[in-house]
Order: sequence, then C-alpha cells, then structure tokens
Amino acid sequence: MSETGSKLDIQEYVPLAPFTTLAIGGPARFFARARNEDQVRAGLRFAERSGCPVFILGGGSNLVVSDLGFSGLVLKIELAGIDGLQNKNGELISAAAGEEWDSFVRQCTDHNLAGIECMSGIPGTVGATPVQNVGAYGQESGEVIHSVRVLDRTTLSLEDLTNSQCCFKYRTSLFNSAAKERYIIVRVCYLLRPGGKPSLQYQDLQRYFAGSAVAPSIQDARKAVLEIRRSKGMTLDDGDADCRSAGSFFKNPIVNPETADEAERKAQSAGTIASNATIPRFRTASGEDKLPAAWLIENAGFHKGYSVGRAAISTKHSLALVNRGGARAQEILELMQQIQDRVWTMFGIGLHPEPIFVGFNRE
Repeated sequence: MSETGSKLDIQEYVPLAPFTTLAIGGPARFFARARNEDQVRAGLRFAERSGCPVFILGGGSNLVVSDLGFSGLVLKIELAGIDGLQNKNGELISAAAGEEWDSFVRQCTDHNLAGIECMSGIPGTVGATPVQNVGAYGQESGEVIHSVRVLDRTTLSLEDLTNSQCCFKYRTSLFNSAAKERYIIVRVCYLLRPGGKPSLQYQDLQRYFAGSAVAPSIQDARKAVLEIRRSKGMTLDDGDADCRSAGSFFKNPIVNPETADEAERKAQSAGTIASNATIPRFRTASGEDKLPAAWLIENAGFHKGYSVGRAAISTKHSLALVNRGGARAQEILELMQQIQDRVWTMFGIGLHPEPIFVGFNRE
C-alpha cells in the first residue's frame, strides 16, 4: 500500500530479524522506509489513522525484537547526506540520521577531524548516537554533539535542540528518558576538532601504542580501535560466530562508593572473590564509582561461551550476548535474566541492559 501524496511504500508483515545486528525478531505488522522528512510525517499520519504504535528503526544495532514481532508500524529512517566536511574550518559537521555511523566516522577521520575516532566500528546509524549517548574507548557522542534536529511527533514540526537541551549522561539522554516518545531524530550536528590529537584514555589503546616511536594520528587511533573491536567480536565480520550481537548488552553500573564497598565485602565474605581482592572501580566526575559489568559477570561464574539454547555469551567479550544461529529472543532474555540474578545474588549490584526491547510486554 502507499501513503497518499508521500510516495511512502508501506509493506505488511515484514520480518525484522534481517534489519538487526542480533538477527532475531518476528515481523512488523507494517513497515516503511522514510528517505526524507515528509515521508517521516506521512508514516506518523498513517499510524495515527490506523490506530497503531510506531517504532523508529535505524541501523538495528541496539535492539532485541520479540519473536512475535511488532504489532504496529516500523518506520526505518534512511535520510541521507553529510554537510560541512569541506568547510574551511571543518568544525561543524552535520549528518542525516540515516547515514551509517562508521562510514561517517571514517570520513571525519580522513579529513583529520578529532572527537569521534574512538567510536569507530560501532554499528548503526548517526541518528542513534544521541539517543543513548553512544560511546566507546573514552569518548561519548554527547561530548561532541553541537545540536540535534528533531521532528516533534505531537506537532509534526522540526526543531533544533542544543547540546544542553539533550541532557546527556552516561548512556542516557532526553530521547530515552523524559521525552522518550516525543521526538524523531532527523539530523545531528557535531563539533569536531580540526587537526586535534586522538583520545588515548583507555588502557586498551595505551597498550596498543606502547613503545611507539611517534605520536599516533587520528587515523592510527581509528585503525587501532577497529582492530581491538574485531579481537573482541564487536564488529560485523562475516564468518565470525560472535559478531551477531547487540553490542555491549549491559551498562557498567554506576553506584555510590558505599554501595561499591558493600558489594566488595559481600563478595569477600561469600568467597566469591578472595578476602584481599577488590572490585575494579573508576571514580566519575560526580564522585560515584563505575564498576565494570564484564568483571562482575565473569566473577559471578559466567564464562565466555556460556549458552542458553542458541543464545550465548560471546567467546571474546563477556559483555556481548550473541546469536549462535537460529536463536530466539526468549533465549536471549533467559540468558540475560540468569546473569542479572546471579550478579545480584553475589554482589548486590543490579545490571541494566543497554538494548531497546521491541514488541515485548515489558514495554
């Protein structure tokens, strides 16, 4: 069927698994690809007339879709275009929400623009980066986002939100908290640093360049990040049994120091860790402690490769839950629950998932 006047092709009962990096999920009752802002509006009008919910799909890299699929309209954002790469100063770079994220990062690093090089290799689209304040290896998108152009679902009008209006925090923003159902991101503007030095805060990167005779370039940092991510099965490489994942499945818990101390004492007294062992922690700017979820998972007794049916913990990275081939969403949820329950029992620390869950009753 077609939405009148918009040339928006609306399909029915389209399987969603092929549109996700986890390769899991049933069909969408309705499905459409929006390649411009008018088609986004047309999709919303169609859903309103049909009385069905709308889910906005980008690159499908941070999703767990129900085995039953989604009962409404899945609107896949495919808006394209990058502006600003040829600017004399080269600082403000604007990209449409449907642009592939890693391709955008590559183009920026090729133009010697610093600020997002450590987020190389992350699957998905530009439009997803503000939602969860996507980050990796010491960089977060919220640090360099200048503004976000959005379409307000209630008025169907466009608006530009400043960085401060987006309320960026760790894996959190306005778009997945206070205004979760209000805005659709159509374009993101980044403030990058021409000729800036690459960020080498993370130990993995420091080890990679240890002993290097010359200071690494932005392009060197991108290459290093891609190699490190591949070694952990965190890139979409054909033939890698660990690549079908939703990325890091759990957020690193951020707790007050007293809670971290109590978790440590609890684990020591139970013999989960040695009496003189400590839980790794990283003090945040707010004075809280960030605990590595991967360490908690491994020390709760889960080994890499542990499985529930065809769902498993990656053999390369404890934070990734993977589809070994033919896995169901329910198996991913069962594995997630086992991990959460045991980490809570052993440490008293709650693990919260990063992915968005689509088509489940939990919504």
